[in-house]
Amino acid sequence: MKANKVLFITQEITPYLPESEIATICRNLPQGIQERGREIRTFMPKYGNINERRNQLHEVIRLSGMNLIIDDTDHPLIIKVASIQAARMQVYFIDNDDYFQRKFTIEDENGVEFEDNDERSIFYVRGVMETVKKLRWVPDIIHCHGWITALAPLYIKRVYAEDPSFRNSKIVYSVYDNDYKVPFKAGFANKLIQDEIKLSDLKFKPEDSVDCTTLTKLAIDYSDGIIQASQTINPDIQVYAQSAGIPFLPYQNSETYIDAYNDFYDVVWENANK
Repeated sequence: MKANKVLFITQEITPYLPESEIATICRNLPQGIQERGREIRTFMPKYGNINERRNQLHEVIRLSGMNLIIDDTDHPLIIKVASIQAARMQVYFIDNDDYFQRKFTIEDENGVEFEDNDERSIFYVRGVMETVKKLRWVPDIIHCHGWITALAPLYIKRVYAEDPSFRNSKIVYSVYDNDYKVPFKAGFANKLIQDEIKLSDLKFKPEDSVDCTTLTKLAIDYSDGIIQASQTINPDIQVYAQSAGIPFLPYQNSETYIDAYNDFYDVVWENANK
């Protein structure tokens, strides 16, 4: 049995956001994987600077309406969808007025990163999980792109480990040269522990601030395969990923990465199912 269904959890996708390394890969990769015969679903946050009218986003009422509790506060989950017609591909958007209505992505107009990016990451990852469950679609491979998705491996392997939608899913994490600069504040661990995650599952304590290197290592710990998605990444992370004892795919150029990633999904699937 091969891995036939691939879930993409992404930080950004063009044309909804300006072109970047992540946005371009996450636009072309799902299409390429779909064209190679696999079934896909693709998610990204619905940042407030995405023009809903121009991109023809609309709310999916049957998927919306759930509340997610983060740090003892209810946050309504809103699901929107749009289509990239040329790719015959749908993109699902995770939205919430508290976290994603500001007219920016990760930082404000002055380049200052938002203080609640930790909670935005939690909300996004949990929102994807709950929506996939409602879709009754069971992914074989879950491919995460960008640090805002770094908590997905932890949640899948700890909070959703026995859920039929994710019980057999294998996780691939792509490491980019795309770090957040301001560490998540002390107390981040407490927000995760509220979701049935144990302190022993983490690499940090409640009193610790958490930088992107620590968060990326946590993602690697709970993944089944790692991809070096940028030509140059943090050397510490590169060594950590290569010594993690799971399949590692070195950097691939723009001509080869779709086929290489497609083959890598089967390597991860077969390795994890030995």
